[in-house]
Amino acid sequence: MTTVSESPRPLRYWLSAWSPVVFAIAIIAIESTRYFGADQTSAPLRWIFEHIFGPVSDGRWEHLHHLIRKSGHFIGYGTVGLTWLRAWWMTLPRSGFLQDAFLALLSTAVVAGSDEFHQSFLPNRTGVPTDVVLDCCGAVTLLLLVYFVLRFFRPQQLHRAD
Repeated sequence: MTTVSESPRPLRYWLSAWSPVVFAIAIIAIESTRYFGADQTSAPLRWIFEHIFGPVSDGRWEHLHHLIRKSGHFIGYGTVGLTWLRAWWMTLPRSGFLQDAFLALLSTAVVAGSDEFHQSFLPNRTGVPTDVVLDCCGAVTLLLLVYFVLRFFRPQQLHRAD
C-alpha cells in the first residue's frame, strides 16, 4: 500500500526541478555557436561599454573584452551550477547538501567540457581546457556561497531528515 508521502511526484514538480537546468544548457548551447565568438561580440560589447564609461583605446579594449568574456564564463557557469544544485536537491530528497553540490559540480563540469569540445570544431572559437577550470571555479564559488548562506541562516535545510 502506498502512503501519501510515497506517492510519485506530479509532472509539474519534475518540470519545476529540471526546466531551469534545460534552460541554462540551452543558453550555453546558443552562446557556444560561431555567432558568439570573440570576433562577433567585441563590437557590440565595446559599443555598450563606451556608452557607459566613455571611449577606450583598441589595446585597452582587447584586455577589457577578454576580462568581460572570462567573467561571463565564471558567472554563467556559476549560475549553471546553481540550477544543477537546485535540481539535484529537489530530485534526491534523502541526500545532503554536499552530495547534491558534488553532483552539481560534476554536472557543470560535463556541460563545460562538452561546450569546449564543441567549440574546438568551430572556425572562430577555441576549445580551451582552462575555460573548463574557470567554469568550475565559478560553480564552486556560487555553490560555496549558497552553502554559507544556508549554514548561517537556515542550518536545518543542510541536514534534511532521512
